[in-house]
Amino acid sequence: MAATAGAAFGSPLFPNIGQAASRVSGGGPKRVIFFMQNQGFDPKTCIPAGMTSSGSLAKAKLPEPIEALEPFKERLHIINGLHGLHTSPSHSAFFGALGGYRGSDGVPPSGPTIDYDLSKVLPETLLPHLCIGMDSMDNMKAKPTVANLSASGAGQPIFMHSNPNHLYQMLYGGISQGDIRKQHEARSSMFDRIEQLAAAHGKALPMADQARYGQYVQGFHDINGLRGRLSGVSDHLRKFAPKVDDRYTKPEFETDWHDVLLDLGVSALKSGITSVLTIGSGRGEIFGSWKGIGVEEQGHNLGHMKQPDNPIWIKIRQYNSRMLVKLMEELESVPEGSGTMMDNTLIVYTSNNADAQHTSGATWPVMLLGNCNGIFKTGCFTQLDGKRPINALYATILKSVGVNCDRYNMSEKMAAKFDSGIGPLREVLV
Repeated sequence: MAATAGAAFGSPLFPNIGQAASRVSGGGPKRVIFFMQNQGFDPKTCIPAGMTSSGSLAKAKLPEPIEALEPFKERLHIINGLHGLHTSPSHSAFFGALGGYRGSDGVPPSGPTIDYDLSKVLPETLLPHLCIGMDSMDNMKAKPTVANLSASGAGQPIFMHSNPNHLYQMLYGGISQGDIRKQHEARSSMFDRIEQLAAAHGKALPMADQARYGQYVQGFHDINGLRGRLSGVSDHLRKFAPKVDDRYTKPEFETDWHDVLLDLGVSALKSGITSVLTIGSGRGEIFGSWKGIGVEEQGHNLGHMKQPDNPIWIKIRQYNSRMLVKLMEELESVPEGSGTMMDNTLIVYTSNNADAQHTSGATWPVMLLGNCNGIFKTGCFTQLDGKRPINALYATILKSVGVNCDRYNMSEKMAAKFDSGIGPLREVLV
């Protein structure tokens, strides 16, 4: 984890954590949330019955799996007809889902992913990019961090946090009391010592190994720097730190940890700690468990079930939708500029595996929430012709934050085969 910490941690000179978003004027998102549900996103679970062509959602009734979003239809844009054929998804597209390139199990990323690239151009924060991963309790305990979705560059994965106790210590340990504070101080002391030892002994390595070793040294340096910067804004953070309860230390179900991970993600956004939040439900893999909402099946078997009209998948997608509602309501509660934080936020909901667990990637449904002060179209459904890749959506989001990008992570040779257009999706922007 330390080896990639430098990719995600912000400048040590950042002075005004609570005012980060105010530095962007005009339209466009000041923060972006990616919510990736594993096992695919069947378009029939989000497109209103009878809608076969683009149109308004005003008089449409949302399908049961996403019915929690009904009161928020004016902020919703359902998109069908993007593709990810070139990502070669099987059980997952892994890093390719957010990178727009070929991905596979155990294969390192071949380039950065859109969430990381956005974190570099959005208003500066202490931790520009935060990734959280939701899985079965056993997996989250045994592997509290894992990297399957986000990357800062070729061969540079970004780890996601799955143990909320560890994440809480990292974000709020310096302002906590009791055991949490003791554990935070012990870890800080350990990381300081590791950095000192690593820096002292790395020079004895052969030249060929020194560069790679230097990444580890820099990683611990960045972790220690983040802890120091968070301590420097402790008074501000106290306003946003979630209350620690039994869900952290005595969870009955894995969804207890899912819920508090979401709380920590929300607090990081509201406090200004981060500007990009990536949520991996299933952590970009075929795993995952939702016993807390009455789903006994878990992992790979879920992907072999048809999603439309399936009571199991209805429960999972409804759970997702309630999380989306919570994100919107929490951000709506915080004034920002002449509106609220939600007015300046874009939420992207999709899957790391197109429309199904076993898929060619020919259709890749996406839901967008938020218009970012009139930049994005909302309250509508858009049916595309399947000739533009997910890369075009990512180029569109980059365009919305002022980065001109004709093609995102796609060469002209690849585009000749997989992209019928160039530049942003006109159907998404106002």
